Amino acid sequence: MESMQWEMAASSGTALLMWIVGLVVVGVLLAAFFWGRRVRSREPAPPRPDEQPKMPEGGPVGEVQEFREPNEVPRDGGRLLPTELDGNYGTPSTHRSPSQDPEDHKKPGGGSFGSGGPG
Repeated sequence: MESMQWEMAASSGTALLMWIVGLVVVGVLLAAFFWGRRVRSREPAPPRPDEQPKMPEGGPVGEVQEFREPNEVPRDGGRLLPTELDGNYGTPSTHRSPSQDPEDHKKPGGGSFGSGGPG
């Protein structure tokens, strides 16, 4: 008889624990929901239709592909320190290359794996 009372006490304790866990989970979900609404209310509103970007009068702008002249590092034989570079070497320049023929701008293949070279 005592073992039966112990089982009933254990099962009622487990049921109480499950109720408490369930209430905690619901509380966490409600808190997350209200916190998300609060964060969302601080964000700017989506743009109105009259604030949307407009297409240019001449229609959509096409893609422009052109070859640019590289900014070469000076090759006077002297040593350049990183502090002596102004940050523009090796980056594309702002002026157009005189030749726009793709064959003039092909880089020679290297000797690494997959280059098709011997060995």
